[in-house]
Amino acid sequence: MKRQKYASDISREKFAEIEPELRSVRRTTKPISLDLYDVFCAVFYLLRTGCQWRFLPTDFPKWQSVYAYWSKWSQPDEHGTSVLERALKKSQVGAAREKLGRNACSTFLIVDAQSVKNADTAGFKGYDAGKKVSGIKRHIAVDSLGLPHAVAVTTANVTDRQGALQAFERCKGSLGRVQSVLTDAGYVGKPFADGVKQRLGAHVTVQIAKRDELHSFRVMPKRWVVERSFAWLEKNRRLWKNCERWLNTSLQFVHLAFVVLLLRRS
Repeated sequence: MKRQKYASDISREKFAEIEPELRSVRRTTKPISLDLYDVFCAVFYLLRTGCQWRFLPTDFPKWQSVYAYWSKWSQPDEHGTSVLERALKKSQVGAAREKLGRNACSTFLIVDAQSVKNADTAGFKGYDAGKKVSGIKRHIAVDSLGLPHAVAVTTANVTDRQGALQAFERCKGSLGRVQSVLTDAGYVGKPFADGVKQRLGAHVTVQIAKRDELHSFRVMPKRWVVERSFAWLEKNRRLWKNCERWLNTSLQFVHLAFVVLLLRRS
């Protein structure tokens, strides 16, 4: 039976770009009985609409099967990298940069954090006293195009500096060409600069984009790029609040959101 087409679906041609990565989590001795395209579209439908697993439309595969595949795709390997993260960085971010004649790894990163309120189903939370938010915090480092190169999710009580260093620690294997990191005033201090150098190399410099001293609105140079990346994430209703029991699940939904964004733009 052919299922209904939803607005959240991507084309089969785009899905083929990441299908090899998604198939790699299954044993080759056991044939796959479900259409992985429908499974992937079901997971993104859930992310886009914010519905619960049990409320997936019935023309998708059974929600238990969809969730089982999601669990495999979001499970980190021995290096702490999930299939979704590999698909994002290798198949999408790198390819998007190379199409523009750039190296797959950027030399310039812009860092910021976003505090997100928890729903009652969330398993971990902290309190961000600065923004008065009880929940989690997303830390991302993007290039000048807004494409993510390092992502981490922590409880909201973790400072922006600590979270950024966690993101760099997670992803330092793919950040070998980074030479400069741009941040706002929340990252001021020698300990943060030293932490960046320790993880990315002694040659890396940290630049602080300061607000204009005049009491007038000014767009901070390059800072709007990372704010736009956060806005891209918020187009997905499941990311408006944190509903997840585990921080890794929140992290993998961020990876999924960027994967589909880049698939549609390629």
